[in-house]
Amino acid sequence: LDLTKDVPRSIELWTEAAELGSINAHYELGRIYYFGIGIEEDKPRGLQYWQQAAMKGEVDSRNNLGYGEYKNGNYELAVQHFMISAKMGHGNSLNNIKEMFKDSLATKAQYAEALLGYRDAVEETKSPQREEANQTAWSLKHRISLTTEAQKPGILRIGIH
Repeated sequence: LDLTKDVPRSIELWTEAAELGSINAHYELGRIYYFGIGIEEDKPRGLQYWQQAAMKGEVDSRNNLGYGEYKNGNYELAVQHFMISAKMGHGNSLNNIKEMFKDSLATKAQYAEALLGYRDAVEETKSPQREEANQTAWSLKHRISLTTEAQKPGILRIGIH
């Protein structure tokens, strides 16, 4: 189902799904409003949707909240959001904290805490079955698309420099 062709209908369906409790719908509405995908940009509304998804554990939304705070110059809040999602195993969040550390916007202790939390989260999810499933998924994905990690829709990299 390609909802990008009919944005008003997409918003209607995502809103209905969000009202029914879909965390992914909150995430998608956040993307649509924050970036103005097919509509006028409304960053505060986008952040509000991501906040709702993040509070329910949606890790990409938590990372994106960090991105929004970073762009608004709220570096301490950005670090807090990135710390939470890094500790949930979100690699981009860990990289974002690393870049902020390089730019003296995060402390060495914060980066170390995020790194340890990230490693713990990744370690907790390891199993032979999961590794096999990840390899199969990776193989299928790369047969279908040559999309790079940086080009994945919905994953923000702040590339702080």
